[in-house]
Amino acid sequence: MYSNNKILIGKNSNKELFILTDKANRHGLITGASGSGKTITLKVMAESFSAAGVPVFLADVKGDLAGTALPGEANEKIKERLEKLGVNDFEFKGFPTVFWDVFGKGGHPIRTTIQSVGPTILSRMLGLNETQEGVLAIIFKIARENGYELVDLKDLRLVLQYVAENSKQYTVSYGNIASQSVGAIQRSLIMIEEQGGDKFFGEPAISMEDLVKVNANGLGNINILHCVELFKQPTLYACFLLWILNALNSNMPEVGDLDKPKIVFFFDEAHLLFNDLPDYMLTQVTQIVKLIRSKGIGLYFISQSPKDIPGEILAQLGNKVQHTLRAYTPAEQKVIKAVADSFRSNPEFNTEEAIMALGTGEAIISFLNEKGEPNIVEKATVLPPQSQMGAIDDSMRLMIINRSEFMGKYDAIIDRVSAFEILSEELQGKKEAEEREKQAKEEQKLKEQKEKEEAKAQKEAEKVRKEEERIKKELEREAEKARKNSWQYKVGKQAERTANSALNSVGRKVVNEILKSIFKK
Repeated sequence: MYSNNKILIGKNSNKELFILTDKANRHGLITGASGSGKTITLKVMAESFSAAGVPVFLADVKGDLAGTALPGEANEKIKERLEKLGVNDFEFKGFPTVFWDVFGKGGHPIRTTIQSVGPTILSRMLGLNETQEGVLAIIFKIARENGYELVDLKDLRLVLQYVAENSKQYTVSYGNIASQSVGAIQRSLIMIEEQGGDKFFGEPAISMEDLVKVNANGLGNINILHCVELFKQPTLYACFLLWILNALNSNMPEVGDLDKPKIVFFFDEAHLLFNDLPDYMLTQVTQIVKLIRSKGIGLYFISQSPKDIPGEILAQLGNKVQHTLRAYTPAEQKVIKAVADSFRSNPEFNTEEAIMALGTGEAIISFLNEKGEPNIVEKATVLPPQSQMGAIDDSMRLMIINRSEFMGKYDAIIDRVSAFEILSEELQGKKEAEEREKQAKEEQKLKEQKEKEEAKAQKEAEKVRKEEERIKKELEREAEKARKNSWQYKVGKQAERTANSALNSVGRKVVNEILKSIFKK
């Protein structure tokens, strides 16, 4: 319940335990064993922040937070709790609720681009090792420098394929890009696609501004991420929440300390965020947790035990609600002692014993005071939620979705020009150019072959011509020889010689007669 910049969470016989709205961005923690009342505390906080005009984002892993949209109903347990707490002005009511769902079934689709997620979170989402993560970082850098915008999985797959096929040209500038690593990334993309992760990547991408909305009555929207399906892939669930955290930190401006947060973010099943988280990523998350409060954002982690939260982050959580913990082994008892020691002790009771003795709906609580210091720990009973407990039917959910201001805004997927289209066009152009070059080479080769064949044919023809001439001359010689050897030729020649001899004889006589006649004179 909210009143005068105070959010009432629980009461005991002496005190009302409030979160001060101007200290709500100092983050918080809700822990306790299963069935101890963590979900009730989460709902009470979310409702109260909404009443204070603070938008809320929370994950619904079981589907039982959807009832926040509808007024609750009185029952014997709630009446008994309210009487015990002495609360007389309690009002059942619903709160402005916006349903979101990565798969687009239980709420408005919520998606973002591959580029926005970045190689670090995507590597964790894909379960890559250090070497493969390094290769993915190179892929992102190459895509960015070449104007290949990574929007969805098909963009990333094609860029991976392109870089792998042309890895030699990138080795000098970026380092070795092993085909085995690229293949491993491609296989991981197939796996995440089969898990439905492909629905998370695309456009229109969710705007962080749409998560920081208040309604016309000044109540903060309670953004509920329907996670029943998503939670079946714990790594995908954890990475999605890490992305939201990173996106809020990147997109929200610095505002310093405000009278109340701009948004409060609840991380349910928070242990999943930190399971096997690499040291460098833990360092980044820790840095965000430390700095994000200056952007007016409060982070509240929900898990079974404080030991699920890394120590450096745990130290940043000022508003703490601890439900009962069970200790059956020395190791568990040691954990409870450490939890008890993390609170400012109250001389009226033993904190360690109180933690193990708490009933359902009871908690030990310590919130920050006006100076930003933790109050001494108090035992208290948490208020009941004002909204309906449990799930709602599909028809009611659909009606709430259809009435939402975001109805239709994110429904239709936009497949604009991005890396896939740009690179496909480039590759097609390159392929066509290669085909043209290949065709030109083939044509040149055919031309050269034709010229060679023509030259050979001419040479052969010249050879044949010369051979024909040789044969012709040979035949002429043979014919001449045959002619000379024939009897007609021989008779003719003999007659010719006789005639010539006769002519010569006659000629000499004529000459002699002429000479004689001259000298006689």
